[in-house]
Amino acid sequence: MQGKKDYQEKLFAGFQLSDRVPKDNFYRRLKGALQLDFLYKQTEHYYGDCGQKSIDPVVFFKLCLVGYLENIISDRRLMDHCAMRMDILYFLNHDIDEPLPWHSTLSRTRQLFPEELFERVFTQVLGMCVEKGMVSGHTQAIDGAPVKANASMESLELKVPAEDLEDHLQKVRYMSTPHRKAKVNKASKAQQTQSADKAALDELNNRNNRWRKEQDERPGHNSKEAKYTSNKTHYSPTDPDARISVKPGKARKLNYQSQLSVDIDHHVITHIGADLADKKDSQSLEDVVLRTKKRLNGHGLMLTTVLADTGYSSGENYAFLEDQGLVGYIPAHGTYKGGPEGFVYESAQDRWLCKNGKYVTFRKVNKNRSRTPYGSGFNLTKRYLSKRSDCKGCPFKTDCIGKSHEKSFTITYYKNEYDRAIARVTSKHGKRMKAKRQSTVEPVFGTLTQFMGMRKVNTKGLAQANKVMLMAGTAYNIKKYLRYTQKLEKTLAKAMTRVRENGKNTLLSLFYSVRFILSRYPTPELS
Repeated sequence: MQGKKDYQEKLFAGFQLSDRVPKDNFYRRLKGALQLDFLYKQTEHYYGDCGQKSIDPVVFFKLCLVGYLENIISDRRLMDHCAMRMDILYFLNHDIDEPLPWHSTLSRTRQLFPEELFERVFTQVLGMCVEKGMVSGHTQAIDGAPVKANASMESLELKVPAEDLEDHLQKVRYMSTPHRKAKVNKASKAQQTQSADKAALDELNNRNNRWRKEQDERPGHNSKEAKYTSNKTHYSPTDPDARISVKPGKARKLNYQSQLSVDIDHHVITHIGADLADKKDSQSLEDVVLRTKKRLNGHGLMLTTVLADTGYSSGENYAFLEDQGLVGYIPAHGTYKGGPEGFVYESAQDRWLCKNGKYVTFRKVNKNRSRTPYGSGFNLTKRYLSKRSDCKGCPFKTDCIGKSHEKSFTITYYKNEYDRAIARVTSKHGKRMKAKRQSTVEPVFGTLTQFMGMRKVNTKGLAQANKVMLMAGTAYNIKKYLRYTQKLEKTLAKAMTRVRENGKNTLLSLFYSVRFILSRYPTPELS
């Protein structure tokens, strides 16, 4: 007989979320694994003694994690999504009829809590991974990638030169008026002031002229995004910390730079943070390594090896890693030559032997001030010079020095460090390390940007961007943790099933299997 359902909403109904959420549900398992009660003590001084109760700090961080686990970057959309999911409500300790916080409350609380608190949450989850044996610690793969900032290229404004505004405006007149003005200028006076020297401005002007000629034949060349802009001449008034950067084959955007360190064992993120997008990767290596080393040491692990790409190559970085007792597999950049062609280096005497059997000896160390605003501010080089008498009458003089009187050249101060690094990278083991780095860190970035809400920073400012990336890294690690523990539980369940099916004959094999699992996956629960 055909059925027909008559629905009438009940005035009273017995309903419990715990009965409706399956035991193997992701958020139910996450609720049992993740303990954030320490946040109450850490955040109590951020709340007043009177007035209405604000958002629970544990609920706040759980909501942040849900946003990245569900690949949602909008706080408004996140609240709507959570309201429709029973498993998420159960994870948040909310009843089905209990209202969730306003999306604006989530945003204000994110600004209220400091970066250190987000660091503690990240470290807490990393400690859970360490306890399960998921982190070896000895080898870390480091990489960086741009992340879209919450600012538009349309809002860019021209920096004002401190000495002569009108003269500078004449040089860059065509890009001096933005299409859309920002309502509030959040940039400091220093950020609004042009700091580039005349040589840098002339270089930018020439580059702009070439850029315009190349773009004239392309569709949309009249738009502001098609114009060549620089961080030396422009800034964003809505987000002054955002910087113009570009990846090969992609449009220029206002970005932040994400720096990442990943353990090679189970691809657990051991460090993640935001940096300025106009900062070179090589200028961030020292900070990333020191932070990662400190965090690993806090969990009883020792860092010994660092893997990175060519962007992190510099003599200063090679020397830093050696000073820290670390082995680095970082390929040298293409501009490194190692010395003049046709000359043989004698390291003991620190001199070069030419084709004619004469020596070009070391004279002094040059401290050249770097144009970059980051790092030490100096580029160290060593100057070598020959005697005029040695070059006089030399059969190779014309090809070697031309009309000069003596041979003079400079090379990097860190030549020995470069040579040792190149020898490591080009070895058989170095090639394996390169493949290991590519298969470790690059898929992690892809997962974060495509599936875990890090395709764009939904906040403004470097400190807020750092919080976003820390939460994305935390969500990534907690997902790794739950998958790992679930796999371990299934392995043990299969072993127990074999015992029940085969009886006493498999007890001995079960004993050795469990002993192997405990040695490979040390956990307090199994012990």
